Amino acid sequence: MTAAPLPTDRAALLERLAEPRKVDLVVVGGGATGLGVALDAALRGHSVVLLEAEDFAKGTSSRATKLVHGGVRYLAQGNVGLVREALHERVHILENAPHLAQPLPFVMPAYRYWETPFYGVGLKMYDLLAGRAGLGDTRFLSPRQTQRLLPGVQARGLKGGVKYWDGQFDDARLALAIARTAAAQGALLVNYCRVTGVLHEAGKVAGVHCQDTETGREFELQAGCVVNATGVWVDALREDDARAAGQQAQPMVAPSQGVHAVVDQDFSPGGHALLVPSTADGRVLFAVPWQGKLILGTTDTPRQDVPLEPRPLAGELEFILREAGHYLARAPQRADIRSVWVGLRPLVKPTHEGGGTAAISREHTVLVSPAGLVTVTGGKWTTYRAMAEDVLARCVEAGRLPDRGPSRTARQPLVGTPAPGQAAVSLAEPPGLHLYGAEARAVQALPGSDTWLAPGLSEAMVRFAARHEYARSVEDVLARRSRWLFLDAAVAQAAAPGVARVLQEELGRETGLDGFVQLAASYRAEATSPVGG
Repeated sequence: MTAAPLPTDRAALLERLAEPRKVDLVVVGGGATGLGVALDAALRGHSVVLLEAEDFAKGTSSRATKLVHGGVRYLAQGNVGLVREALHERVHILENAPHLAQPLPFVMPAYRYWETPFYGVGLKMYDLLAGRAGLGDTRFLSPRQTQRLLPGVQARGLKGGVKYWDGQFDDARLALAIARTAAAQGALLVNYCRVTGVLHEAGKVAGVHCQDTETGREFELQAGCVVNATGVWVDALREDDARAAGQQAQPMVAPSQGVHAVVDQDFSPGGHALLVPSTADGRVLFAVPWQGKLILGTTDTPRQDVPLEPRPLAGELEFILREAGHYLARAPQRADIRSVWVGLRPLVKPTHEGGGTAAISREHTVLVSPAGLVTVTGGKWTTYRAMAEDVLARCVEAGRLPDRGPSRTARQPLVGTPAPGQAAVSLAEPPGLHLYGAEARAVQALPGSDTWLAPGLSEAMVRFAARHEYARSVEDVLARRSRWLFLDAAVAQAAAPGVARVLQEELGRETGLDGFVQLAASYRAEATSPVGG
C-alpha cells in the first residue's frame, strides 16, 4: 500500500467520534485481536470504531517473543490443529507485511545423542504440516555445522543439532500497520479513549460509553455489535455487561506471564536463532536475534493480578539466565542485560482443576453473553487474522452483524507493503528506515531526517509518528514506534528528552517525559530484585 499516509490528528478523530450516528461495530481493545477484527470488518464494508484505553499494542501485543510461528511446543503437546492453523497463518503475515516480518532460521543444539533424531523427526513433522506454506527444509546438523551456524553455542558436549525455519516480526509495528490499514478502509480508531461501560437497551447491548483520557471528554456511541477484545482484561467488561442484567460473569482468564531479557547479540552472533526444546520446567527457551540485540526467554508463570506494567516475579530472571548459560559459550549475567520486559498471556481457564498455565490451551475462545456482548480472548499473535474471522462469524451467527460476505484479509497488504515491482528499502539505507517499507520516502521528506536521537530513530521518524501513527507520548515513540525501550532501556532514557522536544513541537502539549524516564528505569535489570519484583 503506497498511498499518501493518512493523518492521525487527535482533534479530528474525536470529532468523528462525536458524530451522532449508529455504527455497525465497536471494538474495545487495540491489541492484535481487536485490530484484526476492525480491519476484517472494515474490509467487508461495516462501519467500525475501535477504542483503546491506552496505546495500540500497549499490553501483551507489544511483548511477544517476536516470533511468527506455528508453535513447536504445541506440536509436542499433540495440538496438531493449532500448529497447522498457525503455520498457514504465518504465511499471510510474511506476505502482507514483508517490511515487518521475515523468515528466520533456527538451530536446536543437541547434547545427547538421542536428541537430534528425536527432535528432528518432530521438526520434520512441522515441515509436513506447513506443506506448501513451509519456509525451508529441516536439516540434521553435525557438531561442526551447528557451531558454524551458532558461533556462540556451548561447544562442550555438543553432539549435533537440527536446523528449521520459522518467522520473526516487529509486533508493535505490525499492530500499528493493521490499525492504519483499517483506518485506510474507513474504520475510526482512537487510542487513549477508555470504554467506561456497556450501553444496554431493552436488555441488549446497544453501544458503549467512553472517555477521552487526555481531556476527560465523554462520548456515547450507539452500535449494533460490541466486541470485547481487551486481552487479559476482558473480564472487567464482561462483569459490567452482566451487572446490567442483574447477573454475574464467571472470570474466564487465567493470566500467565512471560519474561524476556535482552542482551547484546555478540552472545550469539549471526543470523540464526537458538531453540532449547525443553528447559528444567518443560518450557521452550529461545535466544532470538532481533534488531541488533538478542532476546532470551521466556517463562510461563501464573499470576492473579493483571497490571499494565508487569515485572518479573521471584526467580524468573535468574531462571532465564541460568538456562541460557547452559547453551551459550559465554553465560550472560545480570549486568549484561539491556532491557527486561514482561508480557501477560490471556489464557482461558480450564474447565477442570489441575495443571499449571503451561498445560492450558493457547487456542482462542469466543463467547456471546445473553445481552449480546461478544468477547474474544486467548490465542496467539500468529493467528490474529483467523481469530478475527471467527469473531465476525460469531457476530453474524448471533444476529449482531449483517452478513456481508467472507473475510478479505488473507491477501490484504498492510500499510507500508511495497507494491508489486516496487523495490523494498535496502538495509543499506539509513538505519531503521526499512521498517517503514513503502512509506520510507515520506518519512525522509519530513524535517530532521538527518538528525538522530538514537540509532535508527531520527527527528523525522518522531514527526511521522505524531502525524501519521497516532503517537501521543514519549513512551509511544520509544516503546512501540521505535523499540528502544525493549532493546536497551538506557538508550531509551538517553533519547527521551530529544523525543519529547520534537513531540511537543508537533503536538503542542506535554508528552510524558518524566513518566517515561521512570518507566525506562524499571526496565533496567538493576531495577529488578534478584528474588523477585
